[in-house]
Amino acid sequence: MKEILKQLLSSRINQLLASGGILVLIFAATFFIWWNKGVSFTIDNSDMIEQIDSNLPKSPISGIGCENAGRRPMAVMLSSDQETRPLSGIGQADIIFEMPVTPDGITRMVAIYQCSSPDEIGSVRSAREDFVPLAAGFGAVYAHWGGEKGALDELNKHVIDNIDALKYEGTYYFRKKGIKPPHNGFTNLEQLWTAVDELKYDKKSSFIGYPHSIKKEAKNITSLADSVSIDYPYPLNVIWAYDSENNKYKRTRGGTTEIDKNDGMQVEVSVVAVMRTTQSYISKDYISVGVKGEGDLKIYQNGIVISGRWEKGDDLTDKLFFYDNNGKEIEFVPGRIWVEIVTNSL
Repeated sequence: MKEILKQLLSSRINQLLASGGILVLIFAATFFIWWNKGVSFTIDNSDMIEQIDSNLPKSPISGIGCENAGRRPMAVMLSSDQETRPLSGIGQADIIFEMPVTPDGITRMVAIYQCSSPDEIGSVRSAREDFVPLAAGFGAVYAHWGGEKGALDELNKHVIDNIDALKYEGTYYFRKKGIKPPHNGFTNLEQLWTAVDELKYDKKSSFIGYPHSIKKEAKNITSLADSVSIDYPYPLNVIWAYDSENNKYKRTRGGTTEIDKNDGMQVEVSVVAVMRTTQSYISKDYISVGVKGEGDLKIYQNGIVISGRWEKGDDLTDKLFFYDNNGKEIEFVPGRIWVEIVTNSL
C-alpha cells in the first residue's frame, strides 16, 4: 500500500511540474506578443476611482454624486500670473479650461463650479472672448472682473448671463488687503448666488452632460502614459503626474507644486484633456484661440491616453464634445476634469 501511495504521489508531482512548465511557457509567449505587438489588457480601477455617493444625483459635468448636481454651473475667470499663486478654489472646480490669451503665451483659466462651493475664489480676472463659448456650452453664469474690449462688447449684449465685478465690486466681489491690484479681486459662491437671485437669472442646470463610466475597460498597453506635459512658457508650463495609487493626476506649474490656498492641498483631477487648435492675432496684446469647430484631442485617465477629436458647433451654447477615433463620445472616469488648450504655436 505504501508503495502504491508513493507512486501516486510521484505521479501527481510530475503532473504539477508539467502544468507549471506549460504556464511558464504561456506567460512567456504572452509577454513576447505584448512586447512586439502591444496586446490589450483589462484595467480595473473600481477601488481607485473617485468615490461616488449612490444616494445623491450625479453631476452631469464630473459624474460625482452631490447635492448641487441640478444647480446651474458657475464659471469664474481666474488668473495665471505667478504672483497670484496659490489660487483660491482652483482645486474645487468640476472642470477648468486653461489656454493662452496673449502672443507671448500668457494663459488664463475659467473654473466651472457645480458640486463644490469654495469659501473663496480668486484672483478673479478679466473676461476673454474665447472663454465665453466654453462657459455658454455648459449653460453657466459667467463671473469676471471687466474684460478685453471684444469680450465686453459681447457680454454687454447679454449673449450669456454674466456678473461683472466692475459693476458689482463691494457687493458680489471684494478686494483683499495685502495683495497688489489687479490681483486682489476675489469672490465666493455664496455671493455669486446672491447675485443670481437679485439679477433673476435661472438657477437650474440645462447642461446635457458627459457620459461617465466606472466599468472595466480594455486598453492597448502601448497607450500607457504616466505624465502629461503642457509647454506653456515658463513659469506657466504645466506637468500632470499620474498617481496610480489614487488614480489621479497631480499638477505642478513652473516646476512648483500647484496648491489650492483654501485647503493647502495639491491640485489633482481624474481626467486631463488636451485640445489642440489654432490661434490668430487680434492685436499686439491679444490673440484669438479657436474653441469652435474641431481639432485633435488626447484624453488622459486611468494612466492611459486616448486619442480622438474635439468638436463644438458654431452656436454659442453648443456642447463641447470629446470623441474617440471611432467617433464615439468618450466616457470619463467620474471626477474633476482639467482641459488644457494648446495652439499651433506650441
